[in-house]
Amino acid sequence: MINKKYQRLVFSLFMSALMSAIMSLVISVFNVGLVADILQIWLSAWGFSFVIAFPVILAITPVVGKMVALVIADS
Repeated sequence: MINKKYQRLVFSLFMSALMSAIMSLVISVFNVGLVADILQIWLSAWGFSFVIAFPVILAITPVVGKMVALVIADS
């Protein structure tokens, strides 16, 4: 198991991997359709988008947390 002190890093890794995979697939299919080499096109797009998504999520997670805290009421 991974130590709890790495929770933010692991969260960002999983979130960026899943979101970049889903979004790159949707955008690839939207742009070129279900062509014969869609898997290769998607994997190429996913690799590029993940490299961007991971550091972006690491950077914006604290900002998003503060924004959420502003709009969520205490019970």
